[in-house]
Amino acid sequence: MNRISEQNDRVFRAWPSAAFRAILLVASLLSISLGQEIPDGPQKLGSPNNSQNRGGQNPGSTPTGSKEIAEGDVVRIETGLVWVPAIVTNQQGRPVAGLRQENFSIYEDGQKQAIANFGTMEAPFEIALLLDTSGSTRADVDLIRQAANVFIDALRPGDRVAIVAFKDTRKGDSVLAGVDILAQLTDDRKALRAAIQSLGSSNGTPFYDALGSIADEIFREPPRDELRGRRAVVALTDGVDSTSGSDYVTVGNKLLRGGVACYFIEVNTEDFVEDRLLKDCQDDGKLTLSTTQLERYRYIFAPGAKREDYTDFCQMGPFQRMQISRDLYALARREMDNLAHAGGAQNFVAESLQDARAAFSRIAADIGMQYSLSYYPANKNRDGKFRRIRIALQGVNGRNEIRAREGYYAPQK
Repeated sequence: MNRISEQNDRVFRAWPSAAFRAILLVASLLSISLGQEIPDGPQKLGSPNNSQNRGGQNPGSTPTGSKEIAEGDVVRIETGLVWVPAIVTNQQGRPVAGLRQENFSIYEDGQKQAIANFGTMEAPFEIALLLDTSGSTRADVDLIRQAANVFIDALRPGDRVAIVAFKDTRKGDSVLAGVDILAQLTDDRKALRAAIQSLGSSNGTPFYDALGSIADEIFREPPRDELRGRRAVVALTDGVDSTSGSDYVTVGNKLLRGGVACYFIEVNTEDFVEDRLLKDCQDDGKLTLSTTQLERYRYIFAPGAKREDYTDFCQMGPFQRMQISRDLYALARREMDNLAHAGGAQNFVAESLQDARAAFSRIAADIGMQYSLSYYPANKNRDGKFRRIRIALQGVNGRNEIRAREGYYAPQK
């Protein structure tokens, strides 16, 4: 799963294959209503409610001396329509069904907004399931196939799923990793199973290209009225891109403009990869950073450095290799966190089977319990400022909790 050179087929051995079996839980979890309590408001990394804390890393923080893209560049909405997924639970933490548009009010910076679109939690959903097999062994790919097939078996009438992975393509003497759309959105289970059977692995990770393909191809057409706000990406990945021509901000804004929520389950491969980056380049067990990764690192973290200083990985010292790897992993985590929170979704870390099970449970709960609302902001100023969103209920008995996105950054002139 790591984005690190043509050796990354070894990487995923660092993460127990058993964790992939957790994917098998997705189908059953999506088909039931879970009774767990969901905190009010999106979780923030390092908060008391976030069981997936990564040692207090702040998703919006920037390493000293870096040129990291600010969170606002990702959360900023470049269209008039703002989508707000909302989850309503009762005192027992169970979903509250049967609510109507008149039960909701939306406020932006304290000013009430007119609801433009509304979708119920009973409406079908469309999911692009991104299976990052770039570092998997053959056995891991088989487990992913089994998991995906069980997921397909749990589809409800009207639910549609697309399957996306990576594949190697030969271009002259080079082998390049590309995006493989195994199936477009469909509820044809036979077609989905046939597509899953063709799932393979790749030696690189065009992660941003994959997200861009999901926005441009899978979710290219506007959704039907009943599916507005009911689209999502569910990606199993470590998020460290190695080969993409696309950039994170562009594809992130495409997904946000399309009202697509992004859920990331991050596989932890960092320690395993770091050990192999420190090996001699002549060692069969070594890993190297791609030229794409090195150039992106230079642009973001060392913009004043010479390009030639970041072209030959094998000439770098062990401490420089280690620092680059750690910074790229931290960057990937921040990007996934920002994109998930921007769309009202979440990002999770899976370091064990228990973590993966909890992550899939929460994602299944989110998708199955969402109402979707949208509005055109009354504030037309293109000032780039953060605008806080609040959802209120009326005409509903009992003490209920609402979980929704906290806000967004307005476009700039």
